Amino acid sequence: MQDKNDDYILHMKNIDMFFPGVKALKDVSFNLKKGEIHSLMGENGAGKSTLVKVLTGVYQKTNGTIDYAGRIIEPKTPLESQQMGISTVYQEVNLCANLTVAENIYIGREPRGKFGNIDWATMNANAKKLLHEEMGIDIDVNKVLNFYPVAMQQMIAIARAVDTKCRILILDEPTSSLSDKETERLFAIMRKLKAQGISIIFISHFLEQIYTICDRVTILRDGVYVGEYDLKDLPRIQLISKMMGKEVREDDIEANVDKSVPDENKVIEFDHVTVPGKVKDLSMDIKKGEVIGFGGLLGSGRTEIAETMFGIMLKSNGTIKVDGVEVSVKTPMDMMKQRIAFCPEDRKVQGIIGDLSVRENIILAMQAKDGMFKHMPRSRQNELADYYIKLLRIKVSDREQLIKNLSGGNQQKVIIARWLATEPNLLILDEPTRGIDVGTKTEIEALAVRLAKEKRMAVVFISGEMGEMVRTCSRVLIIRDHEKLTELNGDEISTAHIMQAIAGDYHGHA
Repeated sequence: MQDKNDDYILHMKNIDMFFPGVKALKDVSFNLKKGEIHSLMGENGAGKSTLVKVLTGVYQKTNGTIDYAGRIIEPKTPLESQQMGISTVYQEVNLCANLTVAENIYIGREPRGKFGNIDWATMNANAKKLLHEEMGIDIDVNKVLNFYPVAMQQMIAIARAVDTKCRILILDEPTSSLSDKETERLFAIMRKLKAQGISIIFISHFLEQIYTICDRVTILRDGVYVGEYDLKDLPRIQLISKMMGKEVREDDIEANVDKSVPDENKVIEFDHVTVPGKVKDLSMDIKKGEVIGFGGLLGSGRTEIAETMFGIMLKSNGTIKVDGVEVSVKTPMDMMKQRIAFCPEDRKVQGIIGDLSVRENIILAMQAKDGMFKHMPRSRQNELADYYIKLLRIKVSDREQLIKNLSGGNQQKVIIARWLATEPNLLILDEPTRGIDVGTKTEIEALAVRLAKEKRMAVVFISGEMGEMVRTCSRVLIIRDHEKLTELNGDEISTAHIMQAIAGDYHGHA
């Protein structure tokens, strides 16, 4: 589907990238037109980041050619690729938090006076003009970068890239920490840059956003090129099928949730539980063999309830019962001993220990529960790690691979494995699919349902994606302003009902 050659700014052909024992990219092609927004998609570990790192000089490819603006290039460093006009803005903004906005935009390119000293007045004026004219942003460029929220820092990083006269702008998961309004502002800027002839490579897990902003998509799977498509000709279900390598029908994605009523055995009960400023007079119970969702907007109090259940936050009033017996909770260890497990929202900060192996990360919670003086034999560690790697289909070279070298989705599976190894009666999953690919999301949703149905485990599933709640939960508690508004059961659970309930407009079930 190639147009005449001068429509394109980039052809990456037959790209191979081998690491010791791993073929990260095998014969991959990527073609980028001038002035288009092109999505690079694939499951975690598909090779998207590796391909971008080859293009930007972080990695030197093993084989293949990069034809950029009509010449063959071999960038050796990110600076070299930037000087050629290829700039990247990452999810975690890689600017200097302690420098001013203007200094960040012009670092290494500061305007100089006639004696070689930095011309601060010109630099500040240029930064203000650039942000205002290119981005429609009017801020104080003399303030340090850290003064501004992440969304603004990303805009500043994009402004810097534009000012370096980039011809290709790579945006790697730029919207993962943005609100809807901030995302719309970013999209407006992307459309403006596109109109100026800048080509944009957009990497995101949000399907809705891909279809809103992108012209075309290139799909990778397991380091291999799947194809290049016009998005207007590619239905979403086909896109997911191509990413996963198997046909996925709408009804497969929409549901294997068990809507039947669980047994009456209550794993945990809250009776008028209050955590000052965090949880307000909450009464609820969670039964064996059910997946219960916490629905609500970001900041509504969903995570705080989960943390109270696990003993991270401590109540000031009310009672908590586990298996019908009131418990006194001082630390998370108290709840671990009650066979409650918690997979936190922020796996990078609260979850993985990057410099430990997959095996060590999996056995961590069990070892903590048993106590450091009751060492688990290595053979048992290996057996557990291998069992959960196979059960959860974790993509690793072997159990001794460092967890920091896995994709986000596979790191998440390791954390779930860690808690499953403790054989919990209640498993709390807080945003378990955030920032991971569609295929792994579907696997984790199905796993939650399977654990409830087959193991009779109680599962708490917290997600900002309402479709996930509909597909996964047999009951949903609606949380707003740190208190429970209502709950939805069985066939009442739909995206529309959840939204109405959060707004306080659903009057089905009291």
